[in-house]
Amino acid sequence: MRKEPKPPAAATPWGPGSILDEIKVPQRVGDKRFAVVVQLLETKEGERLVRFAYTTSGSARRGPVTMRVRDLERLRAALERAPVLGEVLHM
Repeated sequence: MRKEPKPPAAATPWGPGSILDEIKVPQRVGDKRFAVVVQLLETKEGERLVRFAYTTSGSARRGPVTMRVRDLERLRAALERAPVLGEVLHM
């Protein structure tokens, strides 16, 4: 019998949680490249949290996170690959 892989862990102010869904929206300013990360997290108690962060080297960092209006279309497109997160965000 094969075990399902455990979702990646995430630290939150409410204690440890699991990353259920995640998207990355690439952005660029001049030569600087980074991405906005939107994650759907769940605590041990089953509470769902949405975290917005940014990444410059692959790992999520805390905000503040700023997105340009034109990047919101890229966010919507990325949410097509993460339907549960899109449902939670109503997008």
